[in-house]
Amino acid sequence: MQVVILCGGKGTRLGEVTENRIPKPMANVGEQPILWHIMKYYAAAGYTSFILCAGHLSWSIKEYFLNFHARNADLHVNTGHPQVEYLNETFGMDWDITIAETGLETHTAGRLQRVMKYITGDTFMLTYGDGLSDVDLTSLEAFHHEKGGAITITGVVPPGRFGELAVDGDTVTAMVEKPLVSDRFINGGFMVIDRAFVDRFIPADADGVMLETQPMANAAAAGAMRIYKHGGFWQPMDTHRDWVLLNDLWQSGTAPWK
Repeated sequence: MQVVILCGGKGTRLGEVTENRIPKPMANVGEQPILWHIMKYYAAAGYTSFILCAGHLSWSIKEYFLNFHARNADLHVNTGHPQVEYLNETFGMDWDITIAETGLETHTAGRLQRVMKYITGDTFMLTYGDGLSDVDLTSLEAFHHEKGGAITITGVVPPGRFGELAVDGDTVTAMVEKPLVSDRFINGGFMVIDRAFVDRFIPADADGVMLETQPMANAAAAGAMRIYKHGGFWQPMDTHRDWVLLNDLWQSGTAPWK
């Protein structure tokens, strides 16, 4: 099954992390871009065929993979011959990657529409290039096939950013720092989609359409959307603070997605 990753984001809220030099998915968590972490997580579950929907500063993504072996391997170079030998290619990764130019300002539904020509099956996975989780991907796929929807989204509880107060009149009865328990789910990405969803709910000219608005709303109204509830780790990289958190988790050796 192919995995489509939306990689066109600018990441303006990350400030100095991107500084309009790299697209958001290329912001490092540890020594590798968050995009690598996402792909590594999918690959660990057996999903190794990727389609990257590039846009803003797309050359940064292309250059990273074009020079992937040179970045990560020991090299033997003979200056008298145009040959390079990679000496320790034991990365344990055999990924098939398509990097597609989907436009600088194209919205998410348009990006997906533009790469459908590279989708070979009737079902594929889709996620964003700026979020990490420990969701069980094989269970997610099985759930999608079992429940029979055209699209399955992973529902997550957003991480609490502020403490909550329990109040009785003028008295605070409890104070919880950054609570994680909630009955309010949001779309955490990590979706499984049938081609029928694209054909039915995404218009032919979708460059100005957000996947998360009209297409998903119409699918939900038609009863064609399912939710796979995930109560474990999920963390987007929307802000500089999120980036610091993900890097701290990685450096500490406790990253749930590792």
